[in-house]
Amino acid sequence: MRALKSFIDAYFSLTKSGIVLFVLVVGSCGYALGMPAGKGVDFNYLMAFLMGLYALSAGSLALNQVQEVSIDKKMPRTQKRPIVSGVFSRIQAFLISILLILFGLVSLLVVNERSALVGLLTVLLYNGVYTYIWKKKWAFGAVPGAIPGATPPVIGYLAHEGANWTDPQLFYLFGLLFLWQMPHFWIIAIKFKEDYDKGGIPVLPLKIGDEKTKFHMGLYLFCYLGLAIGAPLYVTSGILATSIIWLFSLAVLLSFFMYLKNDKKWLLFFLLLNFSILVFSLVPALSTGVYYL
Repeated sequence: MRALKSFIDAYFSLTKSGIVLFVLVVGSCGYALGMPAGKGVDFNYLMAFLMGLYALSAGSLALNQVQEVSIDKKMPRTQKRPIVSGVFSRIQAFLISILLILFGLVSLLVVNERSALVGLLTVLLYNGVYTYIWKKKWAFGAVPGAIPGATPPVIGYLAHEGANWTDPQLFYLFGLLFLWQMPHFWIIAIKFKEDYDKGGIPVLPLKIGDEKTKFHMGLYLFCYLGLAIGAPLYVTSGILATSIIWLFSLAVLLSFFMYLKNDKKWLLFFLLLNFSILVFSLVPALSTGVYYL
């Protein structure tokens, strides 16, 4: 039993279960918003979508650890990852990641071709272009790198045949996730810039300093909050839903100003920022797709 628990723990670490859970939540928001009005939930397709999104994201994240094992060995905060610590060999982790990705693509293909295509493009961008080029060679790599990170709700939204690429709901969800990732990543980069330096990753704080990084962080944060405040322009949201979004927008903005004055307030800003993306995604989805607020 102890060996089984150790294996499960290592598997969850390899596939970054916390991030995968987040992907499933925001992907489900896209699925809910893309659902045609008056159409009931087809649980077979819903399960195929969830299994596909889970396997694809878990496999992609595991493959990333296979690709970056040499970097992880140099960075103190990643030295306990299962490949570096020897729980999984690189070959074992590679096989797990490939099997998960293939299963995920097949499951999404059962849903429809568009979801599977976006899933495939996500893997190619994240595990290919971002991992080997943008991340290693460009201080602003997080900007284009946010594209594959913003596709889970797109995969969910396009799971419905009636959904269109140009729908405002799709723009809202993709835009939120895209813009959110820069302040999310750069605050981590500031906090752990010494680690990134040891790993040879040219993150923005190492290239232009903390203060200028905070300036860029603020630009994306204001765009992110502006899009959230404008939610009624893109999605159906009642007074309560809109009020919740606006209140969280204000809380995130205030916590950012507190962080600018005092670096020790970084965790408050970080937590509110991460919680806000769930609120901004879930509230419209619940309001239009499942419940009515």
